[in-house]
Amino acid sequence: MNKNSNFYPVILAGGRGTRFWPLSRRKRAKQLLALDGKQTMIQQTVRRLLPLAPAKRLWIITNEDLRPAILKQLPKLEKTQVLAEPVGRNTAPAVGLAAFLLLRENPDAVIGMFPSDHVIGDENRYRETLRQGIEIAAAGQNIVVLGIRPNRPETGYGYIEAGSALPDGSLRVRRFTEKPDANQAAEFVAAGNYFWNSGMFLWSARTLADALREHLPKTALLLEEIASAFGTRKFTAVFRKLYPKCENISVDYAVLEPRSAKGEQAGNIFCLPADFGWNDLGSWTALHEHSVARSNPQEGNLVAGSGTFLLNARGNYVHAPGKFVAAVGVSELVVVDTPDALLITNRQHAQDVGKVVKYLDEKKLHKLT
Repeated sequence: MNKNSNFYPVILAGGRGTRFWPLSRRKRAKQLLALDGKQTMIQQTVRRLLPLAPAKRLWIITNEDLRPAILKQLPKLEKTQVLAEPVGRNTAPAVGLAAFLLLRENPDAVIGMFPSDHVIGDENRYRETLRQGIEIAAAGQNIVVLGIRPNRPETGYGYIEAGSALPDGSLRVRRFTEKPDANQAAEFVAAGNYFWNSGMFLWSARTLADALREHLPKTALLLEEIASAFGTRKFTAVFRKLYPKCENISVDYAVLEPRSAKGEQAGNIFCLPADFGWNDLGSWTALHEHSVARSNPQEGNLVAGSGTFLLNARGNYVHAPGKFVAAVGVSELVVVDTPDALLITNRQHAQDVGKVVKYLDEKKLHKLT
């Protein structure tokens, strides 16, 4: 399969994945878990990108808690390719640092920004879409976003309003809207020209660096200074000193919204409608729904245990490895058992699991986080 010699995937792998507590912890976040098969989420992300770029051109931005485990899970990557932020500063500084680093390495570099914890059903179609996006991004000061056609009025995602269509099938972007309320989300779905923002973007390193210089000039200067120290003995000290001074802002707010405000023609932002079975597995409920769709278990019960007895039980998710699980007369439950913690909730409230981690942080119960 042909590789584009200028394509550099940048995988963002920070965060804690608190909604997957108690499996997800500070040093074992969601992307390090095998939630959808034998490979972990980040291993799957790297595997499906390797046909497009060799391992030596993959970069991962993470944090100091997760870096050791990521290096262990991805032994083909050089240690220098896995950067640990001294502090979290959201996606704009993270991918921006990659842009300034790669601009020094290859002036023609095209960056693909990818979350580390998404599921892709049709990997061949996924790569076909990326190849098209790489071509568009390399052709000028263009930004490409992969848009997912919504199948429900979801309030947990950002939305892309698409405008005029181009001959290659891409759509010009009119505007980005952050997570809407239920009524607005329903209007977007009914309109037919809105897409979920997948968080996957393509742009040349030069395009992104110039956009940051325009919209985040102070942060751009800091990132450029950090990049200039890369490969020297002082890099770690410079990184730790300057990176915390960067603005804490997403690339959506920092670059995409100001660019889209220029209008369809001037903004040069393009949406590629993506139809490759995307799921961000944002909660235990999402994992249950995804897994049920794939395996179609009896009465929608998904149970990980050494044996099961199910009686009048429907739509439950139970994770209790090594234990016999009996579920009698219960429905819609999520039960996750680990050696030091037990989660019991229902699928309707699984989005609130992150509040448990917040409570544990407040109580300084760090062994549980």
